[in-house]
Amino acid sequence: MISRVIGFEKGFLLSNGNYFETYEVMLPKLNKFDLAVKNLAVSINPIDTKLRQNGKGIPQPHVLGFDSVGIVTQLGSQVENIEIGDRVLFAGTTRRFGSYSESQVVDSRIVAKLPNKISTDEAAALPLTFITAYEMLFEKMGLIAGEKQNKGTLFIINGAGGVGSIAIQLAKWAGLNVIATASRKESKEWVERMGADLVIDHHKNLTKQLNKLGYQSIPNILILHSTDHYFEEMCDLLEPFGHLGSIVGSNKDLDLAKLKNKSGSFDWEYMFAKTDYDFDVASQGKILELLVQLLQERKIKSTLTKIIPGFSPEVFYQAHQIVEENQMIGKLVIHY
Repeated sequence: MISRVIGFEKGFLLSNGNYFETYEVMLPKLNKFDLAVKNLAVSINPIDTKLRQNGKGIPQPHVLGFDSVGIVTQLGSQVENIEIGDRVLFAGTTRRFGSYSESQVVDSRIVAKLPNKISTDEAAALPLTFITAYEMLFEKMGLIAGEKQNKGTLFIINGAGGVGSIAIQLAKWAGLNVIATASRKESKEWVERMGADLVIDHHKNLTKQLNKLGYQSIPNILILHSTDHYFEEMCDLLEPFGHLGSIVGSNKDLDLAKLKNKSGSFDWEYMFAKTDYDFDVASQGKILELLVQLLQERKIKSTLTKIIPGFSPEVFYQAHQIVEENQMIGKLVIHY
């Protein structure tokens, strides 16, 4: 199958121009678990802009895109519970052409069917951030993935980001008290809309602000920005036997010995680890089924705030520029 895609071939820093081009590529043959999907909408994630800016070792052409809603057009021989014509959502992998494409091949085990009542664009904004937040809270931190099944507090640094916005909502659904950071007036208002109980300013001393609110230590802490900057302070704030997690890579070695005498745990979360290493792949489809259920029950809100129509290099570059300005609140979706 041939598909039109938006990609690039440059292998150096791409931050100063539109290097996106339109290509026609031959998609891989379906294996037994695969689907072919005609994409309808894709959201733009910060990882997209980072990969565009640093294309070392990229396949040619490199086709980004890690969130999509699309229509199933072909089925592999062992695909179950999905039919041609179904609308599905997924986050894709780093191993195949992404969703900046009219059609793509995706493993059926990492998709979920999307009921007609849920908006294509609202759903397209969510898969990557929802899976990331879910895996961190319930698979890495050991919290219970059930409504009102947990007690205690979660502290989130950068609550207004994509993962933070979902982590707040999931943690509240699961029964936790949530404190999140934000600095601008608009981002503070957004974090409150997502359900945070308390909001503090990450441009001010976090420990002093938390102490003033009555918190001397916290059992669950999630760093979603500048891990190097916050790691030591969060180690000091962590409650004994607590969990300190991050999705942001560090530029230096982290001193995990700081957590030893508290029996504290440090948790990395990388959403593509399962598909990169063929580990428990089907669990991501189950996670997205929960996302669909929570959307249907209106127990979680989409983080969609902006839609750009079209399918061209100019549209994708415009979307990347908006995200790179770091003023965006919520998620941007391109509707094909």
